[in-house]
Amino acid sequence: MVSIEEQVDILMSGAEYGDPETKNAMRRDLHQRLTEAEKEGRALRVYCGYDPRTADLHLGHTITMRKLRQFQDFGHDVTFLVGTFTSLIGDPSDKDSAREQLTPEQVDTNARTYAEQAFKVLDRDKTRVRRNDEWLSPLDFADIIRLASNFTVQQFLARDNFANRVETGQPIYLHEFFYALMQAYDAVAQEADVQVGGQDQLFNIVVAGRKLQQALGQKPQIAIIMGESLPGTDGIIKMSKSLGNHIPLLSEPWDMFGKVMSVPDGAMPIYHKLILGWQPKEMAELESGLKDSSLHPNEVKMRLAHEIVSIFHSPQAAEAAQKRWDEVFRSKDKHAIPDDIPEERLGETKKIVDILRDLKMVSSGQEAKQLMKGGGIRMDGNTVEDQHAQITPEMLPVVLQVGKRKFVRLVQGS
Repeated sequence: MVSIEEQVDILMSGAEYGDPETKNAMRRDLHQRLTEAEKEGRALRVYCGYDPRTADLHLGHTITMRKLRQFQDFGHDVTFLVGTFTSLIGDPSDKDSAREQLTPEQVDTNARTYAEQAFKVLDRDKTRVRRNDEWLSPLDFADIIRLASNFTVQQFLARDNFANRVETGQPIYLHEFFYALMQAYDAVAQEADVQVGGQDQLFNIVVAGRKLQQALGQKPQIAIIMGESLPGTDGIIKMSKSLGNHIPLLSEPWDMFGKVMSVPDGAMPIYHKLILGWQPKEMAELESGLKDSSLHPNEVKMRLAHEIVSIFHSPQAAEAAQKRWDEVFRSKDKHAIPDDIPEERLGETKKIVDILRDLKMVSSGQEAKQLMKGGGIRMDGNTVEDQHAQITPEMLPVVLQVGKRKFVRLVQGS
């Protein structure tokens, strides 16, 4: 049986608060709460919230999920909380302007696959899935006033992003203050012992959540704030759906493999650390090998991409994705076409621009035309430059390629 001291060491690993006193306090609180729970014969109530602002979770979200999994492995009670109500506002924590507000219908559509995506990391049989509209939606205006009376405007304005907006004359809308209040009430509604989150959640969890729990007669939750964020495909900025530098968990194996391969070499160590969970000894060997050139960056990245696809899809899918990558990018013919590409039927003469748009290989006809100008569209390996070019049934079969990774084989039929 794992001792409490060992649990604390593992569960606090990777946690950072920007303040050693806070970190030591959280460590002491966690040790004490674990001790109390063991005496009472119960598990800790642990959760992390994920707002369905879009339909997909990405690799960056799995950092907090892996921390939840550690709690699960120690037998604690883990909730994967879908922020169906908080998403209506959107977290302003790391934003320099107000978020666009979503409708309940948009949020519900986005939330439908969140649990299934989470089960790529979490144990399905040990995970409780809840939606926070369950307790936030019934609150009336009197409830909101009562909850808000526990905070001051100054506390919120002290947050860096709000302070910066005041300094630069950018508006701060009243509803943005409610986000931290709603997230704090999540902790109250669940009587949480522990909340896991990223650095952008420091105020929401450590200040708002703990304060509201205390004000309403509960023990304040322990905050596990993960210290490092996963950079996106640019290798620098934190992975973000809104910035488009993310690698979705729902992406096809081939696309996931390709996106990992596109990450700059310098980001390889942190991907191994945060996604694969490599320990200091392994990390030191990796960094040393990359530095003295005994490890080739491309080969390291290839193994990383293979392992990530294996985790979130299957080893078989990873093998197929790597085979396809080799065919396209490692072949002597740099325009080689993979064998396993989707097939679509074409029964009439049609412009290539329209075909690509209808198959959603481009977002619009205008995007297709821009890609053509840059040599980004090929037919049977040859660059297509004529924006009015057509494909007739007599020309089939042909293969269209958009960029480096999107292919379709057109065959006769309707």
